[in-house]
Amino acid sequence: MPPPHSGIELNNKINSLLTEWAIEGKLFSVTLDNASANDTCVSLLRSHLSMKNALLAKGEFFHQRCCAHIVNLIVQDGLKEIIVAVEKVRESVKYVKGSQVRKQKFLECVKLLSLNPKKGLRQDVPTRWNSTFLMLESAFYYRRAFCHLELSDLNYTNCPTALEWEKIEKIKKFLGFFYEITNIFFGSKYPTSNLYFPATFKAYLMLKECNEGIDEDLRKMAVKMLAKFAKYWSEFSVILSIAVILDPRYKLQFVDWSYKKLYGSHSCEFEMVPNKLFALYEEYASSRECGSSMSSPPKGQSGSHCDQEIQEEDMLEEFDVYEGDEYSLASGKSELEKYLDETRIDRKTELDILSYWKINGQRIPLSTVASESAFSCGGRVLDQYRSSLKPDLVEAIMCSRDWLYGLAVDTEMSMDELIEDVMSLNISDEPSTQDSTTHSFAERQNLGLCVST
Repeated sequence: MPPPHSGIELNNKINSLLTEWAIEGKLFSVTLDNASANDTCVSLLRSHLSMKNALLAKGEFFHQRCCAHIVNLIVQDGLKEIIVAVEKVRESVKYVKGSQVRKQKFLECVKLLSLNPKKGLRQDVPTRWNSTFLMLESAFYYRRAFCHLELSDLNYTNCPTALEWEKIEKIKKFLGFFYEITNIFFGSKYPTSNLYFPATFKAYLMLKECNEGIDEDLRKMAVKMLAKFAKYWSEFSVILSIAVILDPRYKLQFVDWSYKKLYGSHSCEFEMVPNKLFALYEEYASSRECGSSMSSPPKGQSGSHCDQEIQEEDMLEEFDVYEGDEYSLASGKSELEKYLDETRIDRKTELDILSYWKINGQRIPLSTVASESAFSCGGRVLDQYRSSLKPDLVEAIMCSRDWLYGLAVDTEMSMDELIEDVMSLNISDEPSTQDSTTHSFAERQNLGLCVST
């Protein structure tokens, strides 16, 4: 899309594509970061579609914030509070990497203390919070080597004290929690919408606990992070709650338990969730009865890895023994009521959520995010200064990637096997009966194969 990339122009472009592709009535939500142009675009787009009665719930859930982007924002705010604490580590790493002689001295300290020299010492990029976490993690492993280097090298003056190393360890563990959450979010094959509420709930609960805790360092970080997190939580918590309810391992009981953990046992916050859930279901049901076509997500990747767990103490163990209300609906009049009335599946069961709903109903749409954008403050803009690819070539590459992934799912092949198989084809030959499907694909996507090569 040529500039300007203003909200109005983005809205015009998207509207023209929705009309061209005839999918105006098949949209539920769009996921974007909080750039002002995006906000303007979504506001105009929602107004336009609402005038045509093309949105469910009058567009209440139309604009969804990117969860990975939100995690990035709140962690960046937290890092502002502890920048002094990590400065010594940053300067220490810079000092060691400053010359070959210093590297050799440090390596001698590492070997003397029987530490693993292959683990590596990382230097961070201040605008990428994940690199700061990885720097702290690697430096903490070599903390004894830094202390030994301080004794043997009088020019090295930035070694953290014992108390500072304790603070660094706490900060490392704190950031590691969000690092694991973000790693779950940016996966390309498994993230389905039921995955997000448990992860964001854990983050919110941990921030609340740190905010109310006695550790001054973590409390300073949590205060800043919690203020921003709470702002976004109010916008996306309901729709993410509905998504996790449609996971048969969690259902309404999990959301009820989560809200009680966050707001207390006498809170009324949970009551809006089942109300919104049933209101959405009624809209879907009435549109189906009227013969309206409901959108189905394209063939996506398997959700078999949705069960990834954060490598910290599992806060959800408590939920496994939580009884709560059964939410048994005796009438069982609707499909939704029947689903909610069924017994929950064991939470630790490995479940392919997309296969489950392919059998039991409409599949849940999925959304992915590039890992780089989850950790970076910078924009993700392809312009003449950052890429020499022409628009038609970018489009061909993106399309060929989607086609290859789609074929990989259909044929149950890995991407490496598929690419090797497809690249070995002689497109000019007539396809044999045995591999006619693959050859047909290759012939149709000749341009895509050339670009991939």
